Amino acid sequence: MEHPENNKEYKGLTVNSGIQQPSIINPYLNRKSFRRKEMTAGEMVEGILKGNITILSQAVTLVESVNPAHQAKAQEVIEKCLPFSGNSIRVGISGVPGAGKSTSIDQFGCHLLDKHGGKLAVLAIDPSSERTKGSILGDKTRMEKLSQRREAFIRPSPTAGSLGGVARKTRESIILCEAAGFDKVFVETVGVGQSETACHSMVDFFLLIQLAGTGDELQGIKRGIMEISDGIAINKCDGNNVDKCHSAATNFRNALHFFPKPESGWLPKVLCYSGFYGTGIEEVWNMVYEYIDFVKKNGYFDYRRNEQSKYWMYETINESLRNSFYNDATIEQRMTESEQKVLQGRQTSFAAANELLKLYFDKLKS
Repeated sequence: MEHPENNKEYKGLTVNSGIQQPSIINPYLNRKSFRRKEMTAGEMVEGILKGNITILSQAVTLVESVNPAHQAKAQEVIEKCLPFSGNSIRVGISGVPGAGKSTSIDQFGCHLLDKHGGKLAVLAIDPSSERTKGSILGDKTRMEKLSQRREAFIRPSPTAGSLGGVARKTRESIILCEAAGFDKVFVETVGVGQSETACHSMVDFFLLIQLAGTGDELQGIKRGIMEISDGIAINKCDGNNVDKCHSAATNFRNALHFFPKPESGWLPKVLCYSGFYGTGIEEVWNMVYEYIDFVKKNGYFDYRRNEQSKYWMYETINESLRNSFYNDATIEQRMTESEQKVLQGRQTSFAAANELLKLYFDKLKS
């Protein structure tokens, strides 16, 4: 674009270059004042016991860290919080993708806080991409009402490719939340099969959310997941789907009679509700509290928690041994060589594995 002031006819005119634009950064800004002071384990525990959500979030982040220095500090925080934990009702919520878990948690949480008071922590496990290792962590966006409540703490966590690892960290996060005064804890799973078993090993009540009218009803009657469920709730029981939901509920009730009686002595109930419209929510939570009263009277509640503590002790040992094996420098060097032998057909997979294990244990003995 031509500017007329540059023409020879206007050579007597002068064009000012303009003023120098100021920096977008405040020159009086003191960056040092914005540096967050690193808290000691004692200060972090003190903040958690006071119910400080910001410090609780930092502690959960510390627990999820893979940095060895962070892990040592996290364990110290957990050990100091342990005497103040165990005073909540832990509920695991699972179901197929699209069953409405997050929407249901939004309704469940608001109902519990309105009717029973107290504080609620939601720990949602979000699957990570196998390619990018990233997670959306978008569960909180589907809990619009609950995320606005001051009495609620919602924390999505990525699986980061290790389902067992995130499950262990979720259990440790439960301890921190209980120490912070949360008397109700929800654990939402990714709904991919294996995670249900891990979730069941850290909660008092395991709720399975199902759908009706999605095809073969027998697909929902899977022995493994049905056997560990303490209650089944069929979502989206509204509009034209009401009859289908009640029909599916009948099928589930009939199927439950063919399974062995649970150790708790409780026969799981099957209920219908609508997470979108909020109908049938109270019946679902009456079932949960009825179950809690039932197992506390017959002693199964304490038995189950003790078994869970023992289970996670062994799981932690298994994970530590696994990490120790794969992070061993000698094993790392020999691993590639063993892989090539297996791929070239010079050695079987089992022989290669035994050879690596023998090398590892011989090194430990020496």
